[in-house]
Amino acid sequence: MAELILVRHGQANSHATDEASYDKLSDLGHTQARWLGEHMRATNPHFDHVITGTLRRQKETAASMGYDDTRIDGRLDELQYFAMAAALEAEHGIGMPTDPTEFAAHLPQMIGYWASGRVKGVPEPFAEFYGRTNGLINELCKDHGRVLIVTSGGVIGSILRQVLQLSDEGMAKIMLQVMNSSVHRLSYVHGTLMLGSFNATPHLDIPGREHARTFV
Repeated sequence: MAELILVRHGQANSHATDEASYDKLSDLGHTQARWLGEHMRATNPHFDHVITGTLRRQKETAASMGYDDTRIDGRLDELQYFAMAAALEAEHGIGMPTDPTEFAAHLPQMIGYWASGRVKGVPEPFAEFYGRTNGLINELCKDHGRVLIVTSGGVIGSILRQVLQLSDEGMAKIMLQVMNSSVHRLSYVHGTLMLGSFNATPHLDIPGREHARTFV
């Protein structure tokens, strides 16, 4: 059996307007990751492998959790939201969101255009993104062991799209719900990849940590 523990990175620079400035943890993001690492060491600390993408916020999350010896795999890198949103605006006149309410409507719309091939000037076609993220998961399912995967919300949405056979809209809704430093457990048993838990934040359920439950 393979057990895959997916973790979304801690809160990044939520005031960013481009990919580069977004790609670093906030002080709260480091704290979220540290608390999660403490929780894991107190419960079930062993992992056969720890894997992150190449992005700074993913690697910083693993390090703040206490995992410095990681394997880097670019297939865990996030979709490039700002570049995709710019392409959507240029090609279809759909403007960038300016607040959380607008973002909650914009993301599913953007995913729909992207997945159906109706926006061309994107850094990566949807089929390539979906293929690379789930390609890694399918490889890991061939081996036994327990693997910690530190990645991003769009990657987690893509993986759960395969596991739960979601629509494009369903994938977008999943992405909107994935909290910073949340935990998602998958098990590969009897030839089937199954979801064991979604969006768990036991390290943030402690009284006094309500402020640390963030989505952006």
